[in-house]
Amino acid sequence: MDRPELPLPQLHAFTVLAEELHFGHAAARLGIAQPPLSQQIARLETKVGHPLFVRASGRVALTPAGRELLPAARRALADLSDGLAAARAVGSGRAGRLRIGFSASLALTVLPGLLATFRTRYPDVDLDLREMTTAPQLAALQERTMDVGLLREPPDDAEAGPLAFRTVLTEPFVAVLPADHPLAAQRAIDVSRLADEPFVLLPRPVGPRLYDRITGLCEAAGFAPRIVQHAVEWQTVCALVGAGLGVSLAPASIRRLRLREVAFRPVEPRTARTLVAAAWRREDRSPLVANLLAALGERDG
Repeated sequence: MDRPELPLPQLHAFTVLAEELHFGHAAARLGIAQPPLSQQIARLETKVGHPLFVRASGRVALTPAGRELLPAARRALADLSDGLAAARAVGSGRAGRLRIGFSASLALTVLPGLLATFRTRYPDVDLDLREMTTAPQLAALQERTMDVGLLREPPDDAEAGPLAFRTVLTEPFVAVLPADHPLAAQRAIDVSRLADEPFVLLPRPVGPRLYDRITGLCEAAGFAPRIVQHAVEWQTVCALVGAGLGVSLAPASIRRLRLREVAFRPVEPRTARTLVAAAWRREDRSPLVANLLAALGERDG
């Protein structure tokens, strides 16, 4: 079927005249003179092939063809108006779908406040939240299956790569101990005192920089950690520590898990910190991404 060529001004003029049934009133409403209105209607009638209005004794009425066209003309104009509004909303980042990855521990710190701010400001944006460790987030960003990541410890070559990063916060480390461990009685623990303990840690592939920062903290204290168990999520790490499998070093936000079987204690040196960053594709000009980063920046400020 051939697509009809019906200019929007003609459809608009037709619907206004069909509502007013008076050329003078319709022209005033359209902000044009009567002759151009008559010309628009005449052109539309030529395209339809039939008169759309009956003009007699100073009165205007719709013909059967005009009555048939009117609902379709109104739908077309309404659909276009809705489409324009939707396009403007997406173009400004007020609507659309934003895919956000986040490390599990950030649900205890950065994420809740950021989402509350963003949702209040952009309630029509569909947020697709994905709990992921750092390495899968970086891969998803490069594969374009995710738009923004909130992760720990961006890679060393971050400045030269296709991804951009912004530091969100830094936080200290804590020792994670079984609640009945002798060191749990201390207010703070020197890392060196964990030298003889078995360790439960995340596997290095899921977060290489964080893994290296933790093991580097141990090495700076004079020992290499004896890792007896790996777990992908910090909550699992803590649960295994609570079960007596070993100890761990973790970002301080993990304390908010509040597990009865686990004690969290600050470690010395307290200058050791882990970095949390937002990540996105450097060339991404999406207004959705820009708006999320702006909300994140306000949170930082």
